[in-house]
Amino acid sequence: MLKSLFATKLYEAQLEAPDLIEGLAHSVRMLAEDDAAGRRWCRDHAYPGYTSYASLNDLPSRDPAFNALKKHLDRHAAAFAEACHMRLARRPRLDSLWVNLLKNGGGHSGHIHPHSIISGTVYIEVPEDAAGLRLEDPRLPMLMHAPSRTDDAPEDLQTFHTLTPKPGTLYLWESWLRHEVPQSRSRQTRISISFNYD
Repeated sequence: MLKSLFATKLYEAQLEAPDLIEGLAHSVRMLAEDDAAGRRWCRDHAYPGYTSYASLNDLPSRDPAFNALKKHLDRHAAAFAEACHMRLARRPRLDSLWVNLLKNGGGHSGHIHPHSIISGTVYIEVPEDAAGLRLEDPRLPMLMHAPSRTDDAPEDLQTFHTLTPKPGTLYLWESWLRHEVPQSRSRQTRISISFNYD
């Protein structure tokens, strides 16, 4: 008998709201023009593009498009928490939300999101040749002398898994799951919105 234990859950949904996605794209581009503090942070940290990560923490109250997105995210985060059988005293609460406008050469090295329970990203504009979202087996630091997996290994046995989103794709995962965005070689801009729930 063979069992699978200690599964890592990944939640995927498609936001069927083209007007909202279009409105968010416009809002992100306006932020990239108007947020001087965010542009300064990006320049100082050699971020290729724009992010509101270090400059704005009130997007849902600042812009109706982000408030509409929050309502979608709240429902999905609650569904994911239930699917993971999380023992919670209340529904997950949106703690932070920021935009990412990545240009050619942009990426995010491997990282986790401490001080939250659920993290995720919704994709607004995704060029065909943009880098995906790469997830890492959380057991990797403990595998030590474990052999690599064969090329035809099933998804749940792979050490890394790369997701290929399209506009409107939403991913949620537990915040301890290490993930990265490999460096983009696309000449077009990739827009996404990332967030944390506590």
